[in-house]
Amino acid sequence: MTLILNTWIFEKDVQNGTSQVDLVDRVKKLGADGIEVRREYFKDFDSELDGVSKAAAKDHLIVNYSVPDVVFEEDGSINPKLGQYFEEGKKMGISKIKFNTGHFDNYRGNLAHDFAKFPLAEIKMNVENDQTPVSGTPDAIATFLTAARQAGLNSIGYVYDLGNWAFTGFDAVEAAKKLAPFCDYIHLKNSMLDAEGNMTTTADLSKGMFNWQIIVSYLPKDVQFALEFPMDNDDQIASQIKLFESAQ
Repeated sequence: MTLILNTWIFEKDVQNGTSQVDLVDRVKKLGADGIEVRREYFKDFDSELDGVSKAAAKDHLIVNYSVPDVVFEEDGSINPKLGQYFEEGKKMGISKIKFNTGHFDNYRGNLAHDFAKFPLAEIKMNVENDQTPVSGTPDAIATFLTAARQAGLNSIGYVYDLGNWAFTGFDAVEAAKKLAPFCDYIHLKNSMLDAEGNMTTTADLSKGMFNWQIIVSYLPKDVQFALEFPMDNDDQIASQIKLFESAQ
């Protein structure tokens, strides 16, 4: 199994000034196969994109890119910033780039034509279920990805984000069954209600409302997995990696 560490894991350190460039070596030492960097964590794109590329190449790590933006704007047009995001990804040597779907329901164009300008032959594009009514429903995701397949865009796939189903209220198992044919990446995190009754992400895969091992049994096995939840220190991260590996 290929294991990626999303840099949300190191949120406390990032807030205290740690660069994602510095996190590459740390991910390597923790024994993961790759790092998923988050666009919102970059402060100096010119230096940090190049820094991630060089550090990951030295450590022989996969680099994935999480971009908190939509593919389709509210009027259905394709986000004009997508080309910029792909170029940023190319500078880092990424293998996957992840977006939210957005308003595909309002799209009226030709997918094959409109996506021909993006480097999908070298970078796998993914959409994930987010925490919104627009991009966080199984039907919305399946509708877009079915259309993409029909248009011959087989380089567009799906990130199954386990924890986000807790925020949208959809059945995580039924979503896994429905979306499994499109899935090539799985974000693992668990969720539960806190003392105030608010849904929150836990710091332990085994703690929360989901039995993650049962749920992933409905999803493809030969895909990348990512741990994606904040943790306090490397010992805790190592224990969660061990928990993941022991279940394989």
